[in-house]
Amino acid sequence: MTDEKNEIDKLIDNMIASGDDLVNNLKSVLPKSLSESMMMFHESNVTNLKKIKEFLNK
Repeated sequence: MTDEKNEIDKLIDNMIASGDDLVNNLKSVLPKSLSESMMMFHESNVTNLKKIKEFLNK
C-alpha cells in the first residue's frame, strides 16, 4: 500500500506542476478575463488535489 500511496503522491504533484505550467503558458496569450477564470479554476483544482493527498497520507 505504501508504494501505491507514493505513486498517487507523485501523480498529484505532477498534476499540480503541469497545471501550473499550463496556466503560466496560456496566461500570456488569453484575454485577461479568461486568464483570470482559468487561474481560479486551477487554484480550486490544486486545493482539491492537496486535500486528496492529505487524506491519503493519514
